[in-house]
Amino acid sequence: MTDKKVLVLAYYFPPMGLSGVQRTLKFVKYLPEFGWEPIVLTTNSGSYYAYDDSLLTEIEEKNIRIYRTDDESSKPRSYPSTFVQKVGRYISGMFRQPDSKIYWKKKAIETGSRIIEGERPDVIFSTAPPFTSHLAAAELAEKYGIPLVLDYRDQWYGNPFNVMPTKFHKHYNKKLEAEVLNKSSKIVVISREQKERLLKIYKLLKHNDISIVSHGYDKEDFENIETRSDKNDFLITHSGLFQDNRNPRPFFEAFRKLIDVNQMDKSRIKLKLVGLMRKNHLKQIKKLKIEENVILTGNVSHKDAVAHLMQSDVLWILQNDDVRTPGKLYEYFGAKKPILATMPKSYMRDLAVSSGIALTAEPNDKDDIYKALSTYYDLWKRGSLPKGNNEFVSNYDRKVLTENLSQILSSSSVI
Repeated sequence: MTDKKVLVLAYYFPPMGLSGVQRTLKFVKYLPEFGWEPIVLTTNSGSYYAYDDSLLTEIEEKNIRIYRTDDESSKPRSYPSTFVQKVGRYISGMFRQPDSKIYWKKKAIETGSRIIEGERPDVIFSTAPPFTSHLAAAELAEKYGIPLVLDYRDQWYGNPFNVMPTKFHKHYNKKLEAEVLNKSSKIVVISREQKERLLKIYKLLKHNDISIVSHGYDKEDFENIETRSDKNDFLITHSGLFQDNRNPRPFFEAFRKLIDVNQMDKSRIKLKLVGLMRKNHLKQIKKLKIEENVILTGNVSHKDAVAHLMQSDVLWILQNDDVRTPGKLYEYFGAKKPILATMPKSYMRDLAVSSGIALTAEPNDKDDIYKALSTYYDLWKRGSLPKGNNEFVSNYDRKVLTENLSQILSSSSVI
């Protein structure tokens, strides 16, 4: 039986790095095992925060065809300060909607048209953000009469991080999203909370129109990783960017207190920060005089980031909102290490707690964070830190999740 073809529209795709590419990459990696041949339509961003060439090696042997709308050479750019990013988003939001990638739409449609005319895919699968991907995909689907499956990694309308400066911008985005949803055959979201939000905003949607396929972790990423030889240190690790309003200072202050209270062992208490760091956060570390206890790795490959997780005692995740669904939490599950979730009350915090290996604290309450840190430190000294269980973790296996997606694609495709 010949595999069916799915055209995958994804602006963020390797060699771009960071968390935005992982979900799509893993779908593309495992879809061939479930009777689907993915054809990727993406860009070649001339400038991005981080690149990870090793990610493309995961799909090389599968001979996945990747079409890029640009031929620019890739080069990393520095990660902006919170202020610069906020101002930049506001200015961009005044003139570019639904997002700053709107000028990619024309290129995506032109390249997508050539692919469709040559390949005749059975389904179009679009992942967002950027939501420009959904606009391009919807136009292609309508033009060629191909079923459209929309994948929401984050919320569109009503997301405080999608800058809509005026009521006009908000109305325009809601109208755009409604039009795209109306053209879709199926919608995929990360969580039940996302599904309920869409159903509440758009009455045209029915319960069965939306399927949940969560983020996950790839077992293969966790294989053949060397164990940590020096286990004399209590090592806490955070992986990834401190994006937008995520302010690590309360955690840094609680960490400083943990060191101060445990003067006899202060050289054994370590915090590892894996990934890009903003200058103002580095200044916080220096001001609190915790440099000797902080390990900075800089940007690393995804494989190395996973190795850092596996070699840690406790994994820390920070979130200051109840809107987004950070993929790193699911990789923390895969590592089966204790988690310290500094999060407000939200679906994601409840999910962390349901793992059975997480302590929570309010993200801006340094005393609350210190209590959790102190609890884990005492458990570590007694050799009693909790471990993740296979039954819970298996729910987030990327291969299983991709099989779920393949069934959604099959139910949407033309027979």
